Order: sequence, then structure tokens, then C-alpha cells
Amino acid sequence: MGKDKVIEAIRLEKKYGEKTVLRVEKFFLERGETVSVLGPSGAGKSVFLRLLNLLEEPTAGKIFFRGREIGELGGKDRDRVRKKMTMLFQDPLLFKGKVLDNVVYGLKVRGVPPALRREKALGALRLVGLDGFEERRVENLSGGEAQRVALARAFVFEPEVLFLDEPFANLDALLKVRLQLDVKRILSEGGLSCVFVTHDQEEAARMGDRIVVLRQGRVLQEGTPEDVFSSPSSEFVARFTGMENILEGRVESVSEGICHVEVGGETIEVVGAARSGERVVVGIRPEEITLFTSLPRSSSRNVFEGKVAEIEILGPLAKVKVECPFILVSTITKKSLEELQLKEGMDVFASFKATAVHLFVAPIGDLREEMEY
Repeated sequence: MGKDKVIEAIRLEKKYGEKTVLRVEKFFLERGETVSVLGPSGAGKSVFLRLLNLLEEPTAGKIFFRGREIGELGGKDRDRVRKKMTMLFQDPLLFKGKVLDNVVYGLKVRGVPPALRREKALGALRLVGLDGFEERRVENLSGGEAQRVALARAFVFEPEVLFLDEPFANLDALLKVRLQLDVKRILSEGGLSCVFVTHDQEEAARMGDRIVVLRQGRVLQEGTPEDVFSSPSSEFVARFTGMENILEGRVESVSEGICHVEVGGETIEVVGAARSGERVVVGIRPEEITLFTSLPRSSSRNVFEGKVAEIEILGPLAKVKVECPFILVSTITKKSLEELQLKEGMDVFASFKATAVHLFVAPIGDLREEMEY
């Protein structure tokens, strides 16, 4: 991105007793960038965040802030670095009283004069869309308003780095998206760097310039949202990023870059590299599967006949489960569902391209539950 690194971590490790809960070989955050750390519960996301935010000490490894190793900094220098960072949690953690009192509290602790801290607090409230809320009592705020107050309390410090630990998890879907977009705008306009922790794939893609996928304390994949979602590096990443069609099979043959994989007595053609006789897992995103009510005249190499087993309406979209020799799930628009007049029990054809299939030679399920180094 051509920007300087604000935070860098090398060979970062955290143990509690004899148990290693985190080991990250390398990580960096550039100025003005948001990195989404995505993973399931217990992946080590919050531990990782606390280490980067200097709330906990790593068992091993180094953390750098603007090129200076944190471990080599004295007390005052370390405090100065720490003041350039702020963190927001899932729970707003507001105390009873007025909104303004909550926002100015941290500035008061830091010794900022009353007039200046009021000015900064009002500016932070305007930034998060709460202009005029300073005299409101926090007990009367909605969940979204309370989280905006927490954001204002974070932004009032004018940090260089913002750490967000699933701050939208308790909000309803519409409010969540609105607040995500507002925060993304604020980060962009202010040139702030952000590490954003979530278990929600859509949230990670919406917020992050890059995504780091974490499992059992290890980074499985890192890249742009398009890289991670379009080219998952493993079966686990594929499943976790919404690739619902995961099928086990065996390679029958390989010819001119096309693998012929036997699944459920049928052959799926895949653009990929594998050896004949090898056990593999193939994955297809549901939006890559097209449905037809008659045999399609299509260039797609993979066409399978089946029956509609289940239809689930998801707002403007519909998820259709088709029973072929194996189960396929297709996501289509509600309009397409109506045009095709699909009903449960109908005969249909499911089609997808060989290039839409992802091939995983080493299933992630083979990994041990405990980390091995």
C-alpha cells in the first residue's frame, strides 16, 4: 500500500501455564489501514488484541510501534505509546449519568483542562452522529446510541490506532451495518489505523482492507477480502467464509490441468493440481451454482440433475438445497426463484464451472485440536 507500518509483531507467542494459546509468526498494521482479525470463538483473537494493545505481555516475540520495539521502552516512553492507542469492547461499559460526563472522563483523568476537554468531547460526539446528546442520560439511550457514545469516548483521545473487539455484536442487523459504515468513514477520513476483531465473515469483509484468519492461535490465511473469500487456503477457511458446498472425493484422473474428482458416484471437473488416486475435498460457493428447470445449453463442465429438497427465503435472496448424488446448496435471487417457479420436490439441474471449484488436498480436519510446534 506504500504506507509506513504503525504496528509490527514478529514471532509473537502467548502461553498460560503450559498451554500455548497464540503463536503468530508475523503481523503488521499500516497507517490508515483496517485489518480484520476473523476467527471462531477460542481462536485467540482477543488475546492477540490485548498483546498488540499492550494490555498483556507476550511470552515471547517482539512488538514494534513505528519501528521502536516496545520491550525496550522505559515506563514513560511506553506510556506515551499506550496513549496513542485506544480500545473498544463489545459492551459499551458506560457509567450512569450524562453522555458528556462519560466522554470527558478519560480526558479528565489525563489532566486536560475543563474547557478543552468539553470542546474535544463535543467534537467527538459530532463525529459519531450524536451532536446535541451531551446532556442526555446514558440510561435512556438505545443500544446503538450507547455504542456511539463508547466510540466518541474512544475517538476523543485522537488515537493513532483503534482496537475494536466485536463492538457491534449486540446490535440488530440494520443498526450494525449502519454503524459499521459510519466507523469505516470516520477511520478513513481521520487516517486512523485499526485492528478489528470479529467472528462475522460479512463484518470482516465490510470493515477490513485486509483479513487475517485465526484458528487455534495460528494465522491460517492473510490477504484482501477478495483473496480470502475467493481463494481460501484450506477447508476450514472455506467453511468459515461461507463456502457451504464442501464435498469429499477422490481424484480419478488429471488431464491438461483438469482434475476429475469422483464424488458420490459422479464426476466433478476441477481446475486444479492433484494426483490420481488422492483423497481431496472440493468446495463451491453457493452463489456460483446456477439452477435450471431443463437441461442447460451451458459451457459449464459440471451439470447435475437433482430435486429441490428445501427452499429458504433470505430477504431478497433464496437458498435452495438440491439433492443430487450429493447435496448442493445454491444462492439465487428471490426474483430468479419466482421466474423458475421452484418448489420443493421439483426436478432441477445444478450447474457450475470447473474454475468455480476449489480443491483442498489436505483437509484442515487432519490438524490436531492442540497446536503442535
